[in-house]
Amino acid sequence: MTDPIADMIIRIKNSVMAGRSELLVPHSKMKMALAKILKDFNYIEDFKMVEEGVFKQIKITLKYIGKTAAISGVKRISKPGRRIYKGSVMIPRTLNGYGLTIVSTNQGLMDSKSARKNNVGGEVLCQIW
Repeated sequence: MTDPIADMIIRIKNSVMAGRSELLVPHSKMKMALAKILKDFNYIEDFKMVEEGVFKQIKITLKYIGKTAAISGVKRISKPGRRIYKGSVMIPRTLNGYGLTIVSTNQGLMDSKSARKNNVGGEVLCQIW
């Protein structure tokens, strides 16, 4: 797998489109940090690490409001073939602030508002709305 972050967000998007309530993704520290941000902003219900044999996986419980999913779209910005780095002032807003932009900084993964507040830039990973 060349892009594990894109794999994770596309698995979330596909699970939402299929109407599933849970999904499993392979474990990594960056994916755990991404899941924590999604939970903090109420895009997912919960997440936890599950060990199945030798492999660790993250079990994500998706959030639905009625029959509508909390996540309606995702977009991968920085890709392995073309990395996108922005300073704190130039970090894009998703849907004029209604969505969430996730940035990988030297202080860890952050949402765009926290990155602007802490005056740190970094690699713009993805946008979720």
